[in-house]
Amino acid sequence: MKGGFGNILKHAQAMQENLRKAQEELANIEVTGSSGGGLVSITMTCRHDVRRVQVDPALLQEDKEVVEDLIAAAVNDAARKADKAAQERMAGLTSGLNIPGLNLPF
Repeated sequence: MKGGFGNILKHAQAMQENLRKAQEELANIEVTGSSGGGLVSITMTCRHDVRRVQVDPALLQEDKEVVEDLIAAAVNDAARKADKAAQERMAGLTSGLNIPGLNLPF
């Protein structure tokens, strides 16, 4: 019995370390979202840290609201891509775990 619990604890510690490493990796994985046919692009990490915002100079002639809407759309696109990339990365680590309500990595 003692060996079984020890193995479970050892496995849990290894999984915790793997999750920590994966979260560090997510901080370095970048995705790019865009809107307006590429007039606006946002590059962010899978931890949702925005690294770059690019706006086509031609867009600056538009109304402020148009530019704001396109930036918001590009951020949302990047966030969806970041979430998908994070889920794919974490899927291998969490496979086999069936814990209701556990929504890794965030």
